[in-house]
Amino acid sequence: MPNFGNLLLNENMKIFRRPRTWIMLSFLALISLLFPVLLREGMAAGDVYFWEAAITTVQIVFFLNTIFCVVIAAEAVAGEFTWGTIKLLLIRPWSRSKILASKYVTVIAFSLLSTILILLLATGMSYLLFSHDGSVSGSGSSASYAFELWAYLYVDLFITLAIAFMVSSVFRSGALAIGLSLFIMFTQSIFALIFNPDRYEWAKYVLFNNMDLSRYMSSGMDFGLLGGGNAGMTLGFSVAVLAVYYVIFMVISWVVFSKRDVAG
Repeated sequence: MPNFGNLLLNENMKIFRRPRTWIMLSFLALISLLFPVLLREGMAAGDVYFWEAAITTVQIVFFLNTIFCVVIAAEAVAGEFTWGTIKLLLIRPWSRSKILASKYVTVIAFSLLSTILILLLATGMSYLLFSHDGSVSGSGSSASYAFELWAYLYVDLFITLAIAFMVSSVFRSGALAIGLSLFIMFTQSIFALIFNPDRYEWAKYVLFNNMDLSRYMSSGMDFGLLGGGNAGMTLGFSVAVLAVYYVIFMVISWVVFSKRDVAG
Protein backbone atom coordinates (compact mmCIF):
# COMPACT_ATOMS: atom_id res chain seq x y z
CA MET A 1 0.00 0.00 0.00
CA PRO A 2 2.78 2.56 0.70
CA ASN A 3 4.05 2.01 -2.84
CA PHE A 4 0.58 2.52 -4.27
CA GLY A 5 0.18 5.64 -2.17
CA ASN A 6 3.39 7.02 -3.66
CA LEU A 7 2.08 6.23 -7.14
CA LEU A 8 -1.15 8.12 -6.41
CA LEU A 9 0.82 11.07 -5.09
CA ASN A 10 3.01 11.05 -8.18
CA GLU A 11 0.00 10.98 -10.54
CA ASN A 12 -1.75 13.80 -8.67
CA MET A 13 1.40 15.90 -8.85
CA LYS A 14 1.46 15.42 -12.63
CA ILE A 15 -2.08 16.74 -12.88
CA PHE A 16 -2.08 19.59 -10.38
CA ARG A 17 1.34 20.98 -11.22
CA ARG A 18 0.08 21.97 -14.66
CA PRO A 19 -1.43 25.45 -15.00
CA ARG A 20 -3.97 23.97 -17.42
CA THR A 21 -5.59 22.00 -14.59
CA TRP A 22 -6.12 25.07 -12.43
CA ILE A 23 -7.41 27.02 -15.42
CA MET A 24 -10.02 24.33 -16.10
CA LEU A 25 -11.11 24.18 -12.45
CA SER A 26 -11.24 27.98 -12.25
CA PHE A 27 -13.36 28.13 -15.40
CA LEU A 28 -15.80 25.57 -13.99
CA ALA A 29 -16.02 27.53 -10.76
CA LEU A 30 -16.57 30.82 -12.58
CA ILE A 31 -19.36 29.46 -14.78
CA SER A 32 -21.01 27.74 -11.80
CA LEU A 33 -21.13 31.08 -9.98
CA LEU A 34 -21.98 33.23 -12.97
CA PHE A 35 -24.81 31.24 -14.53
CA PRO A 36 -27.22 31.61 -11.56
CA VAL A 37 -26.61 35.36 -11.78
CA LEU A 38 -27.53 35.30 -15.47
CA LEU A 39 -30.64 33.26 -14.69
CA ARG A 40 -31.66 35.76 -12.03
CA GLU A 41 -31.30 38.64 -14.48
CA GLY A 42 -33.58 36.87 -16.93
CA MET A 43 -36.17 35.63 -14.43
CA ALA A 44 -38.04 36.91 -11.41
CA ALA A 45 -36.06 35.49 -8.50
CA GLY A 46 -39.18 35.11 -6.36
CA ASP A 47 -40.80 32.84 -8.94
CA VAL A 48 -37.91 30.37 -9.21
CA TYR A 49 -37.06 27.81 -6.55
CA PHE A 50 -33.32 27.75 -5.85
CA TRP A 51 -33.11 23.99 -6.52
CA GLU A 52 -34.52 24.60 -9.99
CA ALA A 53 -31.82 27.16 -10.72
CA ALA A 54 -29.14 24.86 -9.28
CA ILE A 55 -30.29 21.92 -11.38
CA THR A 56 -30.29 23.97 -14.59
CA THR A 57 -26.85 25.40 -13.82
CA VAL A 58 -25.31 22.00 -13.11
CA GLN A 59 -26.81 20.47 -16.26
CA ILE A 60 -25.20 23.17 -18.39
CA VAL A 61 -21.83 23.34 -16.62
CA PHE A 62 -21.58 19.55 -16.48
CA PHE A 63 -21.06 19.46 -20.22
CA LEU A 64 -17.83 21.43 -19.78
CA ASN A 65 -16.91 19.31 -16.79
CA THR A 66 -17.13 16.18 -18.92
CA ILE A 67 -14.88 17.69 -21.58
CA PHE A 68 -12.23 18.75 -19.05
CA CYS A 69 -12.27 15.36 -17.29
CA VAL A 70 -11.94 13.59 -20.63
CA VAL A 71 -8.83 15.66 -21.36
CA ILE A 72 -7.29 14.47 -18.08
CA ALA A 73 -8.26 10.84 -18.74
CA ALA A 74 -7.06 10.91 -22.34
CA GLU A 75 -3.56 12.00 -21.38
CA ALA A 76 -3.24 9.78 -18.32
CA VAL A 77 -1.53 7.02 -20.31
CA ALA A 78 -1.07 8.48 -23.79
CA GLY A 79 0.80 11.45 -22.34
CA GLU A 80 3.51 9.15 -20.94
CA PHE A 81 4.19 7.83 -24.43
CA THR A 82 4.01 11.29 -26.01
CA TRP A 83 6.49 12.78 -23.54
CA GLY A 84 8.71 9.69 -23.58
CA THR A 85 8.43 9.18 -19.81
CA ILE A 86 6.81 5.75 -19.98
CA LYS A 87 10.17 3.93 -19.82
CA LEU A 88 11.21 5.86 -16.72
CA LEU A 89 7.92 4.91 -15.10
CA LEU A 90 8.10 1.22 -15.95
CA ILE A 91 11.65 0.72 -14.64
CA ARG A 92 10.41 1.61 -11.17
CA PRO A 93 9.73 -1.31 -8.76
CA TRP A 94 5.99 -1.22 -9.44
CA SER A 95 3.90 -3.61 -11.47
CA ARG A 96 2.18 -2.33 -14.59
CA SER A 97 -1.19 -3.10 -13.01
CA LYS A 98 -0.42 -0.80 -10.08
CA ILE A 99 0.81 1.93 -12.40
CA LEU A 100 -2.34 1.80 -14.51
CA ALA A 101 -4.58 1.53 -11.44
CA SER A 102 -2.98 4.63 -9.91
CA LYS A 103 -3.61 6.57 -13.11
CA TYR A 104 -7.23 5.48 -13.26
CA VAL A 105 -7.91 6.20 -9.58
CA THR A 106 -6.39 9.67 -10.03
CA VAL A 107 -8.62 10.35 -13.05
CA ILE A 108 -11.73 9.32 -11.11
CA ALA A 109 -10.65 11.40 -8.11
CA PHE A 110 -10.24 14.46 -10.34
CA SER A 111 -13.70 13.91 -11.84
CA LEU A 112 -15.21 13.70 -8.34
CA LEU A 113 -13.38 16.85 -7.27
CA SER A 114 -14.56 18.87 -10.27
CA THR A 115 -18.11 17.54 -9.94
CA ILE A 116 -18.34 18.36 -6.22
CA LEU A 117 -16.94 21.83 -6.95
CA ILE A 118 -19.71 22.46 -9.48
CA LEU A 119 -22.47 21.15 -7.22
CA LEU A 120 -21.39 23.18 -4.21
CA LEU A 121 -20.91 26.46 -6.06
CA ALA A 122 -24.03 26.16 -8.22
CA THR A 123 -26.23 25.22 -5.28
CA GLY A 124 -24.72 27.84 -2.99
CA MET A 125 -25.09 30.70 -5.47
CA SER A 126 -28.63 29.60 -6.38
CA TYR A 127 -29.51 29.48 -2.68
CA LEU A 128 -28.37 33.08 -2.28
CA LEU A 129 -30.16 34.43 -5.34
CA PHE A 130 -33.45 32.51 -5.63
CA SER A 131 -36.53 31.66 -3.61
CA HIS A 132 -36.45 29.13 -0.76
CA ASP A 133 -40.18 28.46 -1.04
CA GLY A 134 -40.68 25.03 -2.60
CA SER A 135 -44.31 25.80 -3.39
CA VAL A 136 -43.24 28.07 -6.28
CA SER A 137 -42.28 24.93 -8.21
CA GLY A 138 -45.19 22.86 -6.99
CA SER A 139 -43.05 20.32 -5.11
CA GLY A 140 -41.17 20.09 -1.85
CA SER A 141 -38.98 17.16 -2.86
CA SER A 142 -36.75 18.87 -5.41
CA ALA A 143 -33.58 18.23 -3.38
CA SER A 144 -33.95 14.46 -3.80
CA TYR A 145 -34.70 14.99 -7.48
CA ALA A 146 -31.57 17.12 -7.87
CA PHE A 147 -29.22 14.62 -6.26
CA GLU A 148 -30.73 11.74 -8.23
CA LEU A 149 -30.29 13.64 -11.50
CA TRP A 150 -26.74 14.62 -10.63
CA ALA A 151 -25.89 11.01 -9.78
CA TYR A 152 -27.11 9.96 -13.22
CA LEU A 153 -25.09 12.73 -14.85
CA TYR A 154 -21.99 11.43 -13.10
CA VAL A 155 -22.67 7.87 -14.28
CA ASP A 156 -22.65 9.19 -17.85
CA LEU A 157 -19.35 10.97 -17.13
CA PHE A 158 -17.96 7.83 -15.46
CA ILE A 159 -18.60 5.69 -18.56
CA THR A 160 -17.26 8.38 -20.88
CA LEU A 161 -14.05 8.51 -18.84
CA ALA A 162 -13.74 4.73 -19.06
CA ILE A 163 -13.90 4.99 -22.85
CA ALA A 164 -11.32 7.80 -22.95
CA PHE A 165 -9.01 5.89 -20.59
CA MET A 166 -9.29 2.71 -22.66
CA VAL A 167 -8.52 4.49 -25.94
CA SER A 168 -5.61 6.29 -24.28
CA SER A 169 -4.19 2.97 -23.05
CA VAL A 170 -4.75 1.01 -26.26
CA PHE A 171 -3.84 3.53 -28.95
CA ARG A 172 -1.45 5.77 -26.97
CA SER A 173 -3.16 8.79 -28.52
CA GLY A 174 -4.61 11.50 -26.33
CA ALA A 175 -6.09 13.27 -29.35
CA LEU A 176 -7.93 10.12 -30.45
CA ALA A 177 -9.23 9.51 -26.93
CA ILE A 178 -10.51 13.09 -26.65
CA GLY A 179 -11.97 13.07 -30.16
CA LEU A 180 -13.79 9.76 -29.72
CA SER A 181 -15.16 10.74 -26.32
CA LEU A 182 -16.44 14.06 -27.63
CA PHE A 183 -17.95 12.27 -30.62
CA ILE A 184 -19.86 10.01 -28.24
CA MET A 185 -21.02 13.01 -26.21
CA PHE A 186 -22.32 14.91 -29.24
CA THR A 187 -23.87 11.96 -31.08
CA GLN A 188 -25.23 9.97 -28.16
CA SER A 189 -28.81 11.22 -28.63
CA ILE A 190 -28.62 10.92 -32.42
CA PHE A 191 -27.56 7.27 -32.32
CA ALA A 192 -30.19 6.58 -29.66
CA LEU A 193 -32.81 7.85 -32.11
CA ILE A 194 -31.41 5.91 -35.06
CA PHE A 195 -31.05 2.64 -33.15
CA ASN A 196 -34.40 2.81 -31.42
CA PRO A 197 -35.11 -0.22 -29.17
CA ASP A 198 -38.78 0.03 -30.14
CA ARG A 199 -37.72 -0.65 -33.72
CA TYR A 200 -34.76 -2.98 -33.22
CA GLU A 201 -34.80 -5.47 -30.35
CA TRP A 202 -30.99 -5.74 -30.29
CA ALA A 203 -30.62 -1.96 -29.97
CA LYS A 204 -31.38 -2.05 -26.25
CA TYR A 205 -27.88 -3.47 -25.76
CA VAL A 206 -26.22 -0.57 -27.60
CA LEU A 207 -24.14 1.63 -25.32
CA PHE A 208 -25.70 4.89 -26.52
CA ASN A 209 -29.18 3.75 -25.48
CA ASN A 210 -28.15 3.14 -21.89
CA MET A 211 -25.87 6.04 -20.94
CA ASP A 212 -28.56 8.63 -20.19
CA LEU A 213 -30.11 7.22 -17.01
CA SER A 214 -31.97 10.45 -16.26
CA ARG A 215 -34.71 9.42 -18.67
CA TYR A 216 -35.95 6.95 -16.06
CA MET A 217 -36.73 9.74 -13.60
CA SER A 218 -40.29 10.81 -12.85
CA SER A 219 -41.46 13.33 -15.42
CA GLY A 220 -43.77 14.75 -12.79
CA MET A 221 -40.88 16.59 -11.17
CA ASP A 222 -39.12 17.82 -14.26
CA PHE A 223 -37.15 20.73 -12.82
CA GLY A 224 -34.51 22.48 -14.88
CA LEU A 225 -34.56 23.44 -18.50
CA LEU A 226 -32.96 20.28 -19.89
CA GLY A 227 -35.02 17.56 -18.25
CA GLY A 228 -35.88 14.41 -20.13
CA GLY A 229 -38.68 11.90 -19.87
CA ASN A 230 -38.87 8.20 -19.13
CA ALA A 231 -38.46 5.90 -22.14
CA GLY A 232 -37.64 2.37 -23.12
CA MET A 233 -35.89 -0.15 -20.86
CA THR A 234 -35.73 -0.28 -17.07
CA LEU A 235 -33.14 1.44 -14.91
CA GLY A 236 -31.78 -1.88 -13.67
CA PHE A 237 -31.34 -3.16 -17.20
CA SER A 238 -29.39 -0.08 -18.32
CA VAL A 239 -27.17 -0.20 -15.22
CA ALA A 240 -26.40 -3.87 -15.93
CA VAL A 241 -25.56 -3.13 -19.58
CA LEU A 242 -23.29 -0.24 -18.55
CA ALA A 243 -21.58 -2.47 -15.99
CA VAL A 244 -20.79 -5.04 -18.70
CA TYR A 245 -19.40 -2.37 -21.03
CA TYR A 246 -17.36 -0.91 -18.16
CA VAL A 247 -15.77 -4.27 -17.34
CA ILE A 248 -14.94 -4.79 -21.01
CA PHE A 249 -13.31 -1.35 -21.27
CA MET A 250 -11.23 -1.93 -18.12
CA VAL A 251 -10.13 -5.44 -19.14
CA ILE A 252 -9.02 -4.20 -22.56
CA SER A 253 -7.08 -1.35 -20.94
CA TRP A 254 -5.29 -3.60 -18.46
CA VAL A 255 -4.51 -6.40 -20.91
CA VAL A 256 -3.12 -4.10 -23.60
CA PHE A 257 -1.10 -1.97 -21.17
CA SER A 258 0.31 -5.02 -19.36
CA LYS A 259 1.48 -6.67 -22.58
CA ARG A 260 2.60 -3.59 -24.49
CA ASP A 261 6.22 -3.57 -25.60
CA VAL A 262 7.83 -0.20 -24.94
CA ALA A 263 11.40 -1.22 -25.66
CA GLY A 264 11.34 0.65 -28.95
